[in-house]
Amino acid sequence: MKARRQREIIGLVRSRRLRTQDELSAALAERAIEASQVTLSRDLRELGIVKAATGYVESNRAEDRSAALRSLASIAARFLVNVGTAQNLVVLRTVPGGANALAQHLDEVEWPEIVGTIAGDDTIFVATADAAAASRVRAMIDSL
Repeated sequence: MKARRQREIIGLVRSRRLRTQDELSAALAERAIEASQVTLSRDLRELGIVKAATGYVESNRAEDRSAALRSLASIAARFLVNVGTAQNLVVLRTVPGGANALAQHLDEVEWPEIVGTIAGDDTIFVATADAAAASRVRAMIDSL
């Protein structure tokens, strides 16, 4: 049971933005796995999962994500011109020739809300699962 629970925890942390143990516990419950707060704390510690500003991440990935966010912010400041949303899409307009660089850095951040990106010369379509996720991505990009 412990091995399965820990595999599920790793999968959830990699695929979702979980900010609290309550959210993690609820996500596990969706998979028919019950765990107390003490058990979750122990599992997180054993798995090397830490709480970062964006939620739980694997500790070796926390530094990578932090660096990717800084890099994304730097590129966005240089190239990003406008941000809009259209249902489940976030549309980013850049200076000519800036879309590919920005899309690459956006992919490196690995936000769970983002399904994928398509970049042209000066436009990026960021696909999300739904309009709510698109709004969250837009807010995160605006906060850069």
